[in-house]
Amino acid sequence: MFQAFVIQALVTGGVYALLAVGFSLIFGVARMVNLAHTSFLMLAAYGMFYTTYRLGLDIFTAILISLVATVVIGLVSYKLFIDRIREHEVTVMLITLALATIFQECMVLAFGAHFREAPTLIPGFVELMGVKISYQHLLTIAVVAVVLVAIWLLLTRTKLGIAIRATAQDTEVANLMGINVSRILFIAMGVAAGLAAIAGIVVAPLWVVYPYMWMNPLVMIMAIVVLGGLGSIKGSVIGAFIIGLVEAAVVFYLPGGAFLRGAIALLVMVILLVVRPEGLYGIVFEEERL
Repeated sequence: MFQAFVIQALVTGGVYALLAVGFSLIFGVARMVNLAHTSFLMLAAYGMFYTTYRLGLDIFTAILISLVATVVIGLVSYKLFIDRIREHEVTVMLITLALATIFQECMVLAFGAHFREAPTLIPGFVELMGVKISYQHLLTIAVVAVVLVAIWLLLTRTKLGIAIRATAQDTEVANLMGINVSRILFIAMGVAAGLAAIAGIVVAPLWVVYPYMWMNPLVMIMAIVVLGGLGSIKGSVIGAFIIGLVEAAVVFYLPGGAFLRGAIALLVMVILLVVRPEGLYGIVFEEERL
């Protein structure tokens, strides 16, 4: 039981980490709250379902198509609807929420509101101390680890990463330094959509695929980003695993925990924010500086 609990906590926390890092990246660079972010997870999951079960493509081709198509949709949506009004926070929130709803209704029209299943990427199980753990769970953990390390290397070891961090620190100064801010924002949006797409691809065989599957993760991701500190990538990762651990513990060890996991996870976030209002790695509020 404990082994299964640890695996579930790592899977849930890892998926949340991929989503939270993308959400934080966009907020940090563009100061934009993208409420359509988790809808890209849903689109990628449907991409896996459609390309495998409907088109009969092999897994690797399905992964490539789902990933590329989701990133393209994210970039086109950003360029057409968000780029020109990104400095208007409320308008951006309304438009991104509308986009998520449009994506959702398109999936309802195309596939219905029924639960779907995507094929397992790696079938089979491994037995660990008497507990069977699917290769799909282990693959998800491995993919999350590799992607998070790759993002860390991108942001800390490359010129692009330096440009992204400079833009996040101060857009005007970055522009004066010769950084193409519009290009950096476009790239950041693509990276964020790609992270959400990867999350959707790896969890599609583990979760049921349906048009409303983006809603609960959106609430949790916003809570994680606030918990970790707005715009903090490190805080988002740590916050994601904290929430994943809490959710798994509630499901495994509390009666009726499957119905309480979201509420208790949010309660933990509230308690931590009462103790540390700026989040784990956020800056203090302006009124606290005076």
